[in-house]
Amino acid sequence: MATIGNRVAAQIAAIALLAAAFAGPAMAVDPDIRQVLAPSGKLRVGLYPGTPTSILVSQTEGPRGVGYDLGKELARQLGVPYEPVVFSRNAEVLEAVKTGAVDAAFTNASASRAKDMDFGPSYLESDLGYLVAKDTAIGGPDDVDVKGIRVGVTASSSSDAALSRDLKNAEVVRVPAITLVPEMLASGKINVFATNKATLFELAVQAPGAKILEGRWGVERHAIAIPKGRDQGMAFVRKFTEDVKAQGLVDAAIARSGLRAATTAR
Repeated sequence: MATIGNRVAAQIAAIALLAAAFAGPAMAVDPDIRQVLAPSGKLRVGLYPGTPTSILVSQTEGPRGVGYDLGKELARQLGVPYEPVVFSRNAEVLEAVKTGAVDAAFTNASASRAKDMDFGPSYLESDLGYLVAKDTAIGGPDDVDVKGIRVGVTASSSSDAALSRDLKNAEVVRVPAITLVPEMLASGKINVFATNKATLFELAVQAPGAKILEGRWGVERHAIAIPKGRDQGMAFVRKFTEDVKAQGLVDAAIARSGLRAATTAR
């Protein structure tokens, strides 16, 4: 009990730290850096709903999520208004970063994505796993790559790229938006859904009888993405990332979002 009590106390303290940081004064930032990272005069952060790594929207609790909270802190430190821009799909967020329609996104950093945008250091690591539909006879990750099994992935996601390459027998089904996953599992359109476990825990609540398999098939490393051509601002992004990790603000955002199977990157 003492261990659980200590963990809860630490989470409460972390959330209080996050709230205090947001309430603090704007930082003194070189105007040139501010212009590079927020050229419109406000920080437009691309987000997508349904996952605590980005944004969750609740009528009772208001918006929360690691990406949402850290975006708010980044805007505060730049000394500009915060403008969350919520898209229906992560693919739309990535396209918006690529075109400069948003100024930043908090997302999984991959080599393929780095061709279209620049990433700072990792701030979060999350296990990748499988959510299995009710009554599906799959006992573990080794049972997934079997002929006749339909594995859902978010279209154009890093899981899509990895599993389309690695699965040799199962059928990969590209899901247009993560909000469709519970219905697709229930109707049998997919037998399994693959993504980071933090998101799977959220989906499991909406898919009665579904279970998350033990183990993992990979790790996601999340970082701040900014459009290409803003190299002058990367030193600020790197320092911001290291500071929010060292100050416990990533831990706080994880606690506030209810994120599981994820840790602050070291």
